[in-house]
Amino acid sequence: MDKSLWDLAIEQNEIKKEKNFSSEESTVIVMGSKSSGKTSIILRFLDRDEPPKPTVALEYTFGRRSKGHNIGKDVGHIWELGGGTWLSKLLDIPIIPDALLQTTLILVLDLATPTELWNTMETLLQVARSRLNEAIKEAKATDPQIENKLRKQTWERIGEEHPDKNLMNPFLIPLAIVGSKYDIFQDFDSDKRKTICKTLRFLAHIHGASLQFFSTKQEQLVSRMKGVLSFYLFDTTVSKTIQVDHNKPIFVSAGQDALQQIGTPPLNDGDVGKVQARNPTELWKMAYISHFPQTYVNNPSTVDDPAKDPQFAEPAIDTLRAQKQEELERYRKLAERRSKGTYDNDYVAA
Repeated sequence: MDKSLWDLAIEQNEIKKEKNFSSEESTVIVMGSKSSGKTSIILRFLDRDEPPKPTVALEYTFGRRSKGHNIGKDVGHIWELGGGTWLSKLLDIPIIPDALLQTTLILVLDLATPTELWNTMETLLQVARSRLNEAIKEAKATDPQIENKLRKQTWERIGEEHPDKNLMNPFLIPLAIVGSKYDIFQDFDSDKRKTICKTLRFLAHIHGASLQFFSTKQEQLVSRMKGVLSFYLFDTTVSKTIQVDHNKPIFVSAGQDALQQIGTPPLNDGDVGKVQARNPTELWKMAYISHFPQTYVNNPSTVDDPAKDPQFAEPAIDTLRAQKQEELERYRKLAERRSKGTYDNDYVAA
């Protein structure tokens, strides 16, 4: 052959361009509470009939959607961050300067564990916002107007004339907050459900995000979730239905809510007049944690060790690892004895 594989690849690419084989790419990043159903959301969207497995660090998959005969398929890149809040720094990988205009964040919060909800939300959104700001600065090197473009898109989503505009601090890329395990949540006491719903509505609204509840056990909610993912990945149409009744699964698109409709923070009667907050978010936080004191879960010990997962078994490597662990344990015991002035006979003989 006179042509190399590289030459043939270039030639095929040019043919595709001539025949309008163009395709578009977008990215969705799914993060949130540990074991909240992030993987299940992705599998149901991709119509993969397989049991979900614990996510190891940061995992990638993709979906494609045909645009028609002889036209290239759109590609949707899907990243999933595992480990709850512990591995949040890995968001540096999928939030990149070159793809900011096509990137969406999805934050999945476990409605069944309200004592972890606020801390998970706060930690992940802080890290994501910090990384987003860094990526915007990096992108300005090649596109000085990138921040203005993102800001313009943001207010187009929310509404330029929204009455709460001056009180909001929206993400400059689309953000969706998903409350998972609604099938468990719907059996909560009515007052608890009302407090959690109002708080999530406030958080979503103030961040310029959409909000919806989800359960793998309710097909209507699965179908709605698939529609939302398709909207973010492939720019399909999405339902404009609004549901804010705490007795039903919440569904509110970005900009459709309002602080006046959400109401005041759910403060206990004894806390009124005692709370000191610098801004509305702090006030809502104090009100929420007075009902649901938060448990901190940003701990490596709560993350499953992938080295113990059979699907990642490597006998040769695992044997060496076990040997090194034994050597480390012997060294640790020796160090303890030395610090106490006692020695094991084997080590003395050595």
